[in-house]
Formats: sequence, C-alpha cells, structure tokens
Amino acid sequence: KRRTVFPNNRRQWNNWKQASTFYSGNRIQTTKYTRFTFLPQFLFQQFHRLGNLYFLFLVVLNLFPQVEVFHREITMLPLIVVLLASMIKDATEDYRKYRFDKMINLSKTSVYDK
Repeated sequence: KRRTVFPNNRRQWNNWKQASTFYSGNRIQTTKYTRFTFLPQFLFQQFHRLGNLYFLFLVVLNLFPQVEVFHREITMLPLIVVLLASMIKDATEDYRKYRFDKMINLSKTSVYDK
C-alpha cells in the first residue's frame, strides 16, 4: 500500500490531483544539457570565454584574402581542438550525471513517522 506524505502541511487534501498542483516532484536532475540543447548551450558557454573568442576572431579574419597570414586550416586547428576536447569532457560528465540521477530516482525510499 502506498502512502502520500505532505511534510509541514496542516491542511487535509481530499485527493491527490488537488494536492499535486501545490507540490513539485521529488525527482533529482543535476544535468546541464539534454539531447537537443547540448550543442547550442555548449557553444554559447564556450564563446563566452575570451580565449575562444580570440581564436574565432582569428579564423574570421583569415577568411579575408587581404588579411590572411596563415592558411585557413592552420588557424582553425587550435579552436577546433579546444572545442572538441571540451565537448567530449562535458558530454561524458553530463552523461555520468544523468546515469547517477537515474539510479537515485529509481531507488526505493522509506518514510518514517514519529
């Protein structure tokens, strides 16, 4: 038999549907990204860093033939390497958080009465 517990609540509720509008779920979520928001959020966070903006500026500057100092591929290489390394690190870290959250959310809990 399941029991619904409302801590620090002195009112009596007749049904769960009425009570559930006032309480959020008990689910834990520590991840930053979802499948659909990973790339836009990741790029947004990375280009808030001054170093990444500097290398992006160099890549854009080398697109113009009058200002081109290095080959375009050589200028893009440091930015791509840093972004790929950060992307792999963030993706694995977020996936580990997702798995841990899932394990915690599926675990059984006990409610103790005084």
